[in-house]
Amino acid sequence: MSLGALIKEEKRAATTSSSSQVHMPKDIDWQMLDKPRFFFLGAALFSGVSTALYPILVLKTRQQVSPTRISCANISLAIARLEGLKGFYKGFGTSLLGTIPARALYMTALEITKSCVGQATVRLGLSDTTSMAVANGAAGLASAVAAQVVWTPVDVVSQRLMVQGDVSLSSCRYTNGFDAFRKILCTDGPRGFYRGFGLSILTYAPSNAVWWASYSLAQKSIWSRLKRHDGGGSVVVQALSAVTASGCSALITMPVDTIKTRLQVLDAEENGRRRAMTVMQTVRSLMREGGFGACYRGLGPRWVSMSMSATTMITTYEFLKRLAVKKQT
Repeated sequence: MSLGALIKEEKRAATTSSSSQVHMPKDIDWQMLDKPRFFFLGAALFSGVSTALYPILVLKTRQQVSPTRISCANISLAIARLEGLKGFYKGFGTSLLGTIPARALYMTALEITKSCVGQATVRLGLSDTTSMAVANGAAGLASAVAAQVVWTPVDVVSQRLMVQGDVSLSSCRYTNGFDAFRKILCTDGPRGFYRGFGLSILTYAPSNAVWWASYSLAQKSIWSRLKRHDGGGSVVVQALSAVTASGCSALITMPVDTIKTRLQVLDAEENGRRRAMTVMQTVRSLMREGGFGACYRGLGPRWVSMSMSATTMITTYEFLKRLAVKKQT
């Protein structure tokens, strides 16, 4: 083969190799972030996201604890007619107050774990795709466990406030979040704020691990089909990847989430006294009300909530990371 033909062959091989690579926007590592800016902007941005999505959480919670099957439309109309707009935001102040430290814990654990596990997988010689999936999955697991320490008490208080508009769903009345906190503490002690904590871990830890691993794989798959080298269309790719990752997660964890919500909100009556329900009592109650299908009450709002939350969360999160990158000196 002549020298000219050899050069052409090498160029063709290089072009083929380059075109087969997946060109994704460069990820921003934990060490690259300005931490105070990251947390301050994160609190502001995610507070806005929580405000927009909170009414869907109210609908989901009321459906899950309802003893009968009720459509979202009927619940929405009942809330609008009997409670007005504020009915869709019951417990929001408590939720927002707890969301800020919980999000800070979540983001810290997520980024540190992703960075550490990512470096470890590279040293082990794993492929980029495997390394990315493992690092994201481990980060999702660690961040969910860390955040539940704060989120579970916030859920217990805010969810009880959410269902107060329907007397059939709430046996105790609360005037606000502080009143709910005081009454739960007096009735159940500190353990009352961690009702369903184990189920919360069983719900959110695997769900987060699967979600982040699926998100990274979906994102890489979509980028490989776009074949764009300029990073254009990042928001669309992030949104599609988020919706893809949310679908299976909602279906898989829905029964555990319904049991957890009922444990946190409903009480059992025994000899005229209120006490916390057990997991088995909650499961038997669901089976009596509608069989296994009762575990999927609220699936529609949860699916929509998870998809919208995941899409807004991931696009906001990636935008936040780019805003919080340390300035090069």
